[in-house]
Amino acid sequence: MTMRGLLVLAGISLAGWPITTGAQVAAPPTAQQPQPPAATAPAPPLPKVVLFATGGTISNKVGGRLTVDELIASLTNLPRYVRAEGVQFDNTSSSAMTLVQWLDLSRQINARLRADKDLAGVVVTSGTDTLEELAYFLHLTVRDERPVVVVGSMRNPSTLGYEGAANLEDGFRAAADPQSRGMGTVVVLNDEINGAREVTKTDALNLNTFQTRAFGILGVVDPSGVAYYRKPTRRHSAHSEFDVEAIKALPRVDVVMTYQGATGDVVKAMVDLGAKGIVMGTAGAGALSGDQGTGTRYATEKSVWTVTTTRAGTGRIAPPGPGRGGTNFRLAGDNLTPIKARVLLMLALATSSDGVELQRMFREY
Repeated sequence: MTMRGLLVLAGISLAGWPITTGAQVAAPPTAQQPQPPAATAPAPPLPKVVLFATGGTISNKVGGRLTVDELIASLTNLPRYVRAEGVQFDNTSSSAMTLVQWLDLSRQINARLRADKDLAGVVVTSGTDTLEELAYFLHLTVRDERPVVVVGSMRNPSTLGYEGAANLEDGFRAAADPQSRGMGTVVVLNDEINGAREVTKTDALNLNTFQTRAFGILGVVDPSGVAYYRKPTRRHSAHSEFDVEAIKALPRVDVVMTYQGATGDVVKAMVDLGAKGIVMGTAGAGALSGDQGTGTRYATEKSVWTVTTTRAGTGRIAPPGPGRGGTNFRLAGDNLTPIKARVLLMLALATSSDGVELQRMFREY
């Protein structure tokens, strides 16, 4: 028998397929059916950030100030990072804002954070002249873990080299970043993140004016993202006791600088004009000059609190230990600058009149 016959008897065709009989029909193997592509999960929504615009150089172009909507629209890359919304709180210089407006701004930010749990954070534009004061006030009164980022610019939108748009975009990115939770209020300019408690304006014109002299920056914002290197350790934001809903007005607190031959009658005049507290920016670690001592003694007689700070820019006026309060209506301002000590003293006096409690606040905040 031939090889062909043997293969047929074995049930194998020359093509290598089994030979079928009867109703069976030989068929080649079917190709594997293509599978539909796997469904991809929808991308998570971008974080939502609200901008409260108050004005300042960042919006002060020649011919009229930029509105909050114009500021947001100018950031063409912003939709890559956040869903931005805007609130036009004011549009003026920072030095023109009143303490009543400070309270109102903090109330509005607190209300927005309470009402919108999807909100990642808040950005506030401010003029740079008093930006550090507003930032510290918000640091103490916005009682939420989500960040408040204060931004500004040294050049206006009509000036060559305007850096406001870059600062604002960095501010949005910092507010949207989960790492910013728990940082309180921070100040973002020139790609740097500084803490509201310690940052200060150090130059009248330089772009790199906002610095934290003794301690350095908290972090940076660069093309790769947001990076933090340290955290604020003093009490603030979500852990603050200062409730702006319960504060109807901030008491008058003035600042007096020590200089050669300074007179105490300035302090007396402040007391007579209604000051409830006075911050002394003393020379060195607490030295007064001239007859300033007569003025502070007069304040004590009138039950007006004085806080000792240093005019040096850095350095600590050490407060007494826990359980010990200010004596003779005098408090130690720790390492707060005179203008930062004024912010804390206003809130402290609006909350308590007890010396132990007031000094505790200067130890904790």
